[in-house]
Amino acid sequence: MDTASSKYGVHKCSKCAGDKEYHCVSCPCDLCPQCEEKHVKDLKTIDHDVVLYRNKINNIPTQEFCVKHPSQVYRKYCELCKLPVCYHCRKHRHHSQIDVKIAFKTKRQQHRGTIHSIKSDALFYRPVLLSRIKADEKTCPTKLSRYQSEMLAKAQTMHDFIDKVLYDLLNNVFRDFNFKHRCFKQKLETIGHIESLQRYEHKYVQPAFTFSALQFLSSIKKYLSKIHLTLHTSQLSMTESLDKRNVMESLSAIQITEKGSRRVENEFLLKLTPGTEFHQSLALTGVDDCYHTSCVTFDRVWVSDKNNIVLTDTTGASLYDVADCSNTSDTGLHTVNSEGELFYIDRKYNINKLSKDMITTKLMKITDFSWRLLSVYCSLSSGDLLIGTYRKKTRTGHIIRHSQNGQLALIVKHDNTGLERYSGPRYLTENQNGDVVVSDYISVVVTECGGSHRFVYTGHPLGSRLWTRGICTDALSHILVCDGTTNTVQMIDRDGQFLSHLLIRPSGIFRPHGLGYDVNTHRLWVGSLDNNTVVIYRYIARQDDLTDLNPVSPGLTESLKEIQITETENTRHGFEGNQCQLKLMSPPKFYQSLKLTDVKNCFHISCVTSDQVWISDDKNKLIFIDPTGVSQHYVWDLCSDKYGLHTVNSESELIYIDRNYNIKKLSRDMNTTTTFIKRTDLTWEPRCVHWSSFTGDLLVGMCTKKPKKCKVTRYNHRGQLAQTVQYDSTGLELYSRPLYLTENKNGDVVVSDFTAVVVTDRSGNYRFTYNGHPSGSRLRPRGVCTDALSHILVCDVSTKTVHMLDRNGQFLSHLLTGSQEIGDSCGLSYDINTHRLLVGSEDNNTVVICRYITKQDALRDERTTHSDGDAISSPT
Repeated sequence: MDTASSKYGVHKCSKCAGDKEYHCVSCPCDLCPQCEEKHVKDLKTIDHDVVLYRNKINNIPTQEFCVKHPSQVYRKYCELCKLPVCYHCRKHRHHSQIDVKIAFKTKRQQHRGTIHSIKSDALFYRPVLLSRIKADEKTCPTKLSRYQSEMLAKAQTMHDFIDKVLYDLLNNVFRDFNFKHRCFKQKLETIGHIESLQRYEHKYVQPAFTFSALQFLSSIKKYLSKIHLTLHTSQLSMTESLDKRNVMESLSAIQITEKGSRRVENEFLLKLTPGTEFHQSLALTGVDDCYHTSCVTFDRVWVSDKNNIVLTDTTGASLYDVADCSNTSDTGLHTVNSEGELFYIDRKYNINKLSKDMITTKLMKITDFSWRLLSVYCSLSSGDLLIGTYRKKTRTGHIIRHSQNGQLALIVKHDNTGLERYSGPRYLTENQNGDVVVSDYISVVVTECGGSHRFVYTGHPLGSRLWTRGICTDALSHILVCDGTTNTVQMIDRDGQFLSHLLIRPSGIFRPHGLGYDVNTHRLWVGSLDNNTVVIYRYIARQDDLTDLNPVSPGLTESLKEIQITETENTRHGFEGNQCQLKLMSPPKFYQSLKLTDVKNCFHISCVTSDQVWISDDKNKLIFIDPTGVSQHYVWDLCSDKYGLHTVNSESELIYIDRNYNIKKLSRDMNTTTTFIKRTDLTWEPRCVHWSSFTGDLLVGMCTKKPKKCKVTRYNHRGQLAQTVQYDSTGLELYSRPLYLTENKNGDVVVSDFTAVVVTDRSGNYRFTYNGHPSGSRLRPRGVCTDALSHILVCDVSTKTVHMLDRNGQFLSHLLTGSQEIGDSCGLSYDINTHRLLVGSEDNNTVVICRYITKQDALRDERTTHSDGDAISSPT
């Protein structure tokens, strides 16, 4: 065999052409030393388990021979002496021994965390620390020489001063005193007094004298008054040259300052990413909702709902359950200290501590039952316990600080003006600078660690309504707070300035409530108000090789959202026909307002022809009306819901959801009713329908009750299931509650979904979500439709307007406002033949018909002016 020409397989790194030496168990992948260093430093993979490649199969290194007995191999490990031993090591036979392989694995596991910390953190900080040390090495000699000369000058001054004081004492103070003569004379006087006392004592203590004790005391009193001891040094006096103040000033000028260990500020190590990045989602067991989260490690977290506190890992499995927690559900009723121990508020509003070995002890017992404990937080810097309390009678709250040993340290009640500061401190946290940050129902209240008021954040923009929920801070001192009004996670800086909407109605969560920040991996845990889902995001990264020392501005997140993607010619080709023939009018032209009979309000409208429509209200009435608004036909078995329950196909047949959640079809002559799709899966209920005029398919929005899930299904013209859309590309739920459905000309499926408009393409891929204007505003969408120019129109109950968007979700204008006196617009339908828009009222039985699109030739010579920001402009 020619070995020179034989081919050998070389194990290569999965990321480059280098030889692999490491293996990542979490990915999994093989890594060379250079790629392994990057892998453990990157925050995306900082928690991955990277081992030597030989340890991939738990390979134990080559056996070692005993030092004292070279012919023997180490078999045991002496736990007392911390040494490996062989069979002939008699000294260790009576000590506790374990197998050396088990000891090796145990030691390797114990030191793995330390090694990982050195690789991921210490080596990452090393370049900055070294650069600062080198800079100090250059400046230290000059500084030390200056300090050395100052110290020599001070030493010489002190030396001269001491010599002067000694000279003054010897020559001026002690020169005229003869201490030896004075002391000898006083000694003789004292001996005489003692002898007199002894004689009198011998005379008066004899038993023959009845009052000997009294006489002896009186004699002592007489003779003691003659004894006078003098202190010779009392005549010593300080001369002017010996000034105490000068001595103190000279001594205090020499100062030794203790310095801590070198560290690098997070602002130089970390930066914000352009946007949030999905990392992982968890469907937890043991909880129905995720009101509050407390991170223990990168892979373990405590999560609470209204009944339990559950310890879970990154698989979503329940590891431990605390059942005696407080029934105050949506508050921060638990926290974790630096040792990983859990503190929580129990049902009797006492504070308990659960150790790492799951032993519960009562830490603090409530004594004043007029106050209720709402929230608790353990300071990771000081170890103090912060407690948020609430008094229902006065609707006020306090923040109480207890030291580590349980002693009361501080109570914060009032602001700088003496008014009550808190109305209900639901969640607590602490910032990097020591500020105490409180989620207080409708505001974020921040005080210094000593209790002094700093600022109050009430939402963005100023004056908007803020409904605060979970709150936390990150390594860059940002404050993150969930807002229940806009269903967003807002980011503000340490001084209360709004930076960005970090999350806006995130998929799978929809209504973010609980927040937890992991200081080790810099990841954000977000819990849902409506389900048992927790989603983990990344929005902080490390500086690129520590060369970019300027953190990315948080405003970049918002600015990137304003970048619009330019459409290609192929995308626009299918719409050029209508854009050449049609254009927008400004202002819209109103044709008529109809007062309908037999309905209370107009929740949904389905056009049959230009003058015939089906309209339903919230009382399960579905009527067919003529152009005058008079009812012509009734459908009595409509579903108990009230939103997009019906649609009309190309044959002018009515398709609706009946009271048993079957989908039925009513013929054009209104004489025959058939079941188009019979409900077979009783867990799913159809909530809204829309017939596609482009494909002839039927789109159905469906929901379950417990667990709450939603989806959009597509059925062909024969009623056969063709498609199901439920998740985005990350596997998160897309819909929270589909109310209305429609389809755009490019095939996009547009869903009015309770708090947002969610759009997917024809294949079911997620495109975008519209949350109101400006981005992150509160949106309560109702009826939705599209027009001939591919605009998306949606009724918004919050602003009492109809919003117009382009096909890519960019806000264009408010088409209709409350000035048209239709109240809350709800039902919406676009007539493709006349290009008229029908808008139904949620408050009354009024339908307004208007027109905002006309043909190009009709406006060929007209020039439209736009006077304000809400005027409609042509998309070209």
